[in-house]
Amino acid sequence: MSLGAAQEESAAEIRLPADIDWEMLDKSRFFILGAALFSGVSGALYPMVVLKTRQQVQSAHLSSLNMSMSIMRHEGVRGFYRGFGTSLMGTIPARALYMGALEVTKSAIGSATCEMGFSDATSLAVANAAGGLTSAMAAQFVWTPIDVISQRLMVQTPGKNLMASKINQVKYSGGIDAFQKIVRQDGVRGLYRGFGVSILTYAPSNAVWWASYSTAHRLIWGSVSSADESSNLKSLAVQAASAAMASGVSALITTPLDTIKTRMQVLDGCGSRSIAGTVKDLVSEGGLRACYRGLGPRWASMSMSATTMITTYEFVKRLSAKSPDSSNWGC
Repeated sequence: MSLGAAQEESAAEIRLPADIDWEMLDKSRFFILGAALFSGVSGALYPMVVLKTRQQVQSAHLSSLNMSMSIMRHEGVRGFYRGFGTSLMGTIPARALYMGALEVTKSAIGSATCEMGFSDATSLAVANAAGGLTSAMAAQFVWTPIDVISQRLMVQTPGKNLMASKINQVKYSGGIDAFQKIVRQDGVRGLYRGFGVSILTYAPSNAVWWASYSTAHRLIWGSVSSADESSNLKSLAVQAASAAMASGVSALITTPLDTIKTRMQVLDGCGSRSIAGTVKDLVSEGGLRACYRGLGPRWASMSMSATTMITTYEFVKRLSAKSPDSSNWGC
């Protein structure tokens, strides 16, 4: 029994739109369109990532508005896109791994839970959670080195360093130069700083997000299924609302771990290479509140990113779907 079929069985009751599972996709079109569209999304949201990263590594609290004004005053628009080229290079393979692992896992787990007799709602939630968990873990093998390099470039400012005093003082001329200097100084291990805490941050967060998204999507769709709007417009609105709801909880829970991860990847010295040392430094600087530095930009970034991601993702899946005659919808 496939996950898509499980949704169709309950369509009369909840009127959920049928899902497009892994077997129904033209894989080449799926990855090519996904890489192109998600690269555009990354470019639009990148300034908020820079803002969040700089807030997390500074020694004292500085509001998002003041930080933005400081970047614009001293660096111009270019300051909001430091490290973007490196980040974009990593986004394409990481996103391909993410989407592939997500769809394969959702299809396999969804079919297995359906065969075990679980309800379609439970099967969807479990399959989405498992897909989020495995896709996040797979993507981190590519993304962590890119994250380390791009974040070093994000916090690098011209002239006097306006960030925390412990920021690596080595100057990088670009992504390749940063890669070479990090490997020369710390070996390959230096590219995987914070890998463990990245897994602890993103794997559970993705599992919770996808399970929450599935549940919210089902509940919201059920409440508006009798409306007169066109199916496409209604589906887009429900996806966006479900993504925003799932993102709020995820950001609130995982921001402290994300702050620790960012500091481990960017700061040097004074014991900050360990989780315990990083937490100690944060608490000494501003108490528990310091662990939530960058929450505002991160919350906004996650909400907009998730809303854009899920609508783009579903759009890519529909563009990449094979004809009904060649797809496997069977139970």
